[in-house]
Amino acid sequence: MSTAAAAPASQTRAFVTIWLIELWERFGYYGMAAILVLYMVEKVGFRDTEANLVWGAFTALVYAAPAIGGWVGDHILGTRRTVPIGAAILALGYAMLSLPSQNLYFLYVSMGVIVVGNGLFKANAANMVRRIYEGDDARIDSAFTLYYMAVNVGSTVSQLMTPWIKDNYGWHAAFAFCFSGLVLGLINYALMLRTLNHIGSPPDEKPVRWDRLGMVLGASLLSVFVATFIVQYSAARDIAVTLAGLTILAIFVYMIVAGERRERAGLIAALILIAQIILFFIFYSQMSTSLTLFALHNVEWKQNLLLFDVTWSPGQYQALNPIWIMLLSPILAWLYTHLGKSWRDLPIAGKFVLGFVVVAVGFFIFGISGATAVNGKVSSWYMVWGYGFYSLGELLVSGLGLAMIARYVPARMGGFMMGAFFVATGVSQYLGSIVANLASIPQNITNPLESLPIYTSLFNKLGFVAVCGIVLAIALLPLMKKLSSDHASDAAGAAALRTVAIEE
Repeated sequence: MSTAAAAPASQTRAFVTIWLIELWERFGYYGMAAILVLYMVEKVGFRDTEANLVWGAFTALVYAAPAIGGWVGDHILGTRRTVPIGAAILALGYAMLSLPSQNLYFLYVSMGVIVVGNGLFKANAANMVRRIYEGDDARIDSAFTLYYMAVNVGSTVSQLMTPWIKDNYGWHAAFAFCFSGLVLGLINYALMLRTLNHIGSPPDEKPVRWDRLGMVLGASLLSVFVATFIVQYSAARDIAVTLAGLTILAIFVYMIVAGERRERAGLIAALILIAQIILFFIFYSQMSTSLTLFALHNVEWKQNLLLFDVTWSPGQYQALNPIWIMLLSPILAWLYTHLGKSWRDLPIAGKFVLGFVVVAVGFFIFGISGATAVNGKVSSWYMVWGYGFYSLGELLVSGLGLAMIARYVPARMGGFMMGAFFVATGVSQYLGSIVANLASIPQNITNPLESLPIYTSLFNKLGFVAVCGIVLAIALLPLMKKLSSDHASDAAGAAALRTVAIEE
């Protein structure tokens, strides 16, 4: 009895440790995300189109880098060790942004450092959660929903505070605020490291190989300059993103064809869901690009909110996303667990359908806002409710993306496939920046009445694209049901064989 009771408690303590460092890491990243496009436009002097594409390439690399970082954690350093190394490199990147340099190349190098740090951190932190709850599908869905909430607890505070610090103390003080979050996260991880003693990949159980650590750090330094080059030049951006997409597709196809027969159904199901996630992240990338620039040009920042007069800073509207997610995450986590216990849980593919429905509603809200504009400015309430519906869609699609990998992908491929998931989202981030440029405002337009229809036209078009996503997801439901059933049967058969082998 005591052993059974200890296991969940041990799981909970380990989960809290990862949850907290994820919170502080996202505190730094999303604080930076709230102001970086605005920094490039307002401080550095980029045109909207160039700022969107630089941001898209940067975030594509940020999301793609974990494909390599996950492999490093699984096979070279260990997931438990790689997480704090990645966080420390991220802290260095934010510290570099906080330096008052006017050198444009230094800005690109800072982005390159952030790319490498995120690559080592992101997939390994997520893979640790998968290892904590491995084999328990209902708890995995619930755990990853709460894990996703950590992202939003950290980002809410930083996305509210970072633009305010920028307005009152300057751009570089705001970036220093992001750096402080990573420092706190690293201190907390060191204090709670003992809770993870039983969690990790095989290299974690062996003594540190200092030659391997040196090799990883050397490769990381080289990768910084490769990332810097890609972010800096448009042709390099296009080539890199195209190659990343084709490579990850080729690897997926190879694994499906060459892998064990019992693993194929799960891998095909994961590939289909990743394709839907790529579509979703095109919407997601609008937060830091078109929606933030829309807030800058065409939203009335003064608002009466719960009897208080509030004045927003354009970058702060992004905080509406994590605020809504914090409100909705516990409800969905409870609902998933409750339905799972009663065997009425909606399959992930069905949750994706509902996700695209509410995303469509969210973007149509942004789109129709122009009908009530006064002098080209729309009420902040459209941002509040548009972000609300969008955020619910995010929880139903992106929030379960990691849980989908954990459920359908064999454990031996876990770290790499977590990374592959992030590559797919990275490709869609860049595609999203290209989409955002459909609402680019010519430099000769400064009148809100002229910029308003450009933005609302884009948002309405995105609403119709989400409707297409609904139709596609519904059409794929029968296939996904069959693949999920085959995957469950194959997994049960494999478990039975292992039991027989042990007994013999």
